[in-house]
Amino acid sequence: MTIEPGDIRVLIGCERSGAIRRQFVARGFDAWSCDLEPADDGSNRHITGNLLDHLDDGWDMLAVFHPPCTVLCNSGVKWLYIDGKKINGPDPQRWAELEKAAAFYRAVRDARQIRRRAIENPVMHRYAIDLTKRGRTQFVQPWWFGDPFFKATGLELIDLPDLVPTDRLDPPAPGTDEHKAWSRVHREPPGPERARKRSESFPGISAAVAQQWGDHLLAQMLAERAAA
Repeated sequence: MTIEPGDIRVLIGCERSGAIRRQFVARGFDAWSCDLEPADDGSNRHITGNLLDHLDDGWDMLAVFHPPCTVLCNSGVKWLYIDGKKINGPDPQRWAELEKAAAFYRAVRDARQIRRRAIENPVMHRYAIDLTKRGRTQFVQPWWFGDPFFKATGLELIDLPDLVPTDRLDPPAPGTDEHKAWSRVHREPPGPERARKRSESFPGISAAVAQQWGDHLLAQMLAERAAA
């Protein structure tokens, strides 16, 4: 008894670019993306809507790659306070946004109706860690997978293996022009497109996700079917 990639349903949450969805589709999986906004590539394999409304649709794997994270990340912790200064006291709006983002994170991380789950998260501040109750997290870098950029990306994994580097590059020396180019994500100027550009999925890690987790899905589900 065999199982084919097309028998396996994969949902990529909070993705409008389709970068990771396309990698799974290219490998034959029944893969879909879901975001509040339409797909950038106009794909018919995209669900426009709230991810939380589609967790019960019979998925074999859920990978949430761009959940709301600005208010969770350590670099923005100062903005939990009025004018970015703790002496001014808490900013009620920002703390409310933190609670909302953490609740979303918990909801998708704890979606046990989908056995295999991966939730991307940033380097969090202590309040975010407490509120999300984040478990063991693997941190990866784009340059581990052949993309010349710095961006620490956390992955909380449930019944999925850690990603293994596929094409590890040698980072340039600090202070060089090349190092500045690799730091593009952190050097994005303020503007309406800043958040989107900072959350791009790099080609190397997208390919590694589809290959490694896809192979894991196939092997695991084939073994289970054979044992049934």
